[in-house]
Amino acid sequence: MSRTAEPQTHSLSSRERCPQASGLESLAPSVSSVEETPDPIPTTIKGTIPTWINGSFLRNGPGKFEFGEDRYNHWFDGMALMHRFHICEGKVTYSSRFVRSDSYVCNSEKNRIVVSEFGTIATPDPCKNIFARFLSRFQSPKATDNANVNFVKYKGDYYVSTETNYMRKVDPQTLETKDKVDWSQYIAVSSATAHPHYDREGAAYNMGNSYGKSGFFYNIIRVPPPESEAAKTDAADLTGAEVICSIRAAESRKPSYYHSFVMSENYIVFVEQPIKLDLLKFMLYKIQGKSFHKIMTWEPQCGVVFHLVDRHTGKESEVKYLAAPMFTLHQINAYEDNGFLVMDMCCGDDGNVIGDFTVENLKRESGEELDKFYNLLCRNLPRRYVLPLDVDEQTPLDQNLVTLENCKATATKTKPAEVYMTHEELHSDELLQYGGLEFPQINYLQHNGRPYRYFYACGFGHVFADSLLKMDVHTKELKVWRYPGLYPSEPVFVASPEAAEEDDGVVLSVIITPRKEKSTFLLVLDAKTFTELGRAEVSVRVPFGTHGVFNEMG
Repeated sequence: MSRTAEPQTHSLSSRERCPQASGLESLAPSVSSVEETPDPIPTTIKGTIPTWINGSFLRNGPGKFEFGEDRYNHWFDGMALMHRFHICEGKVTYSSRFVRSDSYVCNSEKNRIVVSEFGTIATPDPCKNIFARFLSRFQSPKATDNANVNFVKYKGDYYVSTETNYMRKVDPQTLETKDKVDWSQYIAVSSATAHPHYDREGAAYNMGNSYGKSGFFYNIIRVPPPESEAAKTDAADLTGAEVICSIRAAESRKPSYYHSFVMSENYIVFVEQPIKLDLLKFMLYKIQGKSFHKIMTWEPQCGVVFHLVDRHTGKESEVKYLAAPMFTLHQINAYEDNGFLVMDMCCGDDGNVIGDFTVENLKRESGEELDKFYNLLCRNLPRRYVLPLDVDEQTPLDQNLVTLENCKATATKTKPAEVYMTHEELHSDELLQYGGLEFPQINYLQHNGRPYRYFYACGFGHVFADSLLKMDVHTKELKVWRYPGLYPSEPVFVASPEAAEEDDGVVLSVIITPRKEKSTFLLVLDAKTFTELGRAEVSVRVPFGTHGVFNEMG
């Protein structure tokens, strides 16, 4: 007998439920170009850095926003700058290097922007005659290899990645740029996300697009684990990569944008959301002199479709799981529980947010205009969706199928092979005062794809994060680290060697303040109590970044 549950609904959007800001300080100094620091420099330690932490905290993000007189329009366009905080015996050194991508090298040689990025269209070469410059607008735009989003790992090797078909292999010790890797040389995809997942055996899973006469497809990719007997070489190696499932887009000319995907122990879920890419505009955007982010549109009338795929067989479920329109960049975790797939994600109600992060907006001075910009941004909140896995012809219509204890999410079969879901709010109202959250991280090695209790994230009381949060998903209670003028990066959990509980370890985050020059520091929090253990202060300026990982072999 199925239990009925009252769905959690709100007439106000996620943005409207959070407080309006006033008097925000300018972040302009932290969205400016910096110099690289290729040779490791010492840091000043305050407090205590646990001696058991032995490795490198690697981070990625934009670090250069102009070449000559040309300037990038969007924050996502800045040239990739890799950061390394090497931690050993309670001491920390810092180094950074720009990724020597083809984009970076070509732009540097010409001293102008010659490769188009997400929000910046490269202008034709002024040395060409008028006719040649006109014709250049009709050439197919070359995808950038400016891999400024994340560090990823395939077959034991580190790469830096963005969302095109290109990655760069890197040395995690020296941050040296190595081989350029084109996904399309291994499998028939034209892009891949910067957020792969990893299983217990060491295989990596990702998603990429393909487009042809038969339509537009979202492809699930599997890269096998490293071969234990294989001779180690310095060359990039994605051999054995395969597409295990191709999901047809609902609209072949307007596929959905996605930044990540959901994976549990036995399933992968692709979230087809109503942020659409207009492929006709994509064909024309260079001719029209428009950048890539102009082809993205928020179309809430499309709603959301969750595509369920068996990770082992690659078979897509015939059941379509539908939900009200929402926008998601990052998942928190997913796991199976008594015939249900529980999926936790950071979600918002407005998908226009991506195009808003222009350099001009981020460099606004303190005052009414900066407050107005922030107050119009979407706020993302943690939500739980629950998919019933055993839906067939005998499954009754029009009743809630979710029978998990203390779960307020619902799933109702509305017609054959179609289930409509409502989410559970995975937080209390206390979270709203911190502006919602993003950049979620868990104890990934032990709890990815499995039941879990805690996740760590950034609170967004400003355009960039201004707090660190620890959320208990059982009680929805928060622990908070927040100080005026300090802006943290994505928190990364590192388990202690003798960990007995899920949150035995530390949380690492890079803290930036625009109030002082050269005042960045690496923060180390006790993950259980969420109190500060120590910090390592850096004597060079560090800009805001995107994602990072901890390399235990560092």
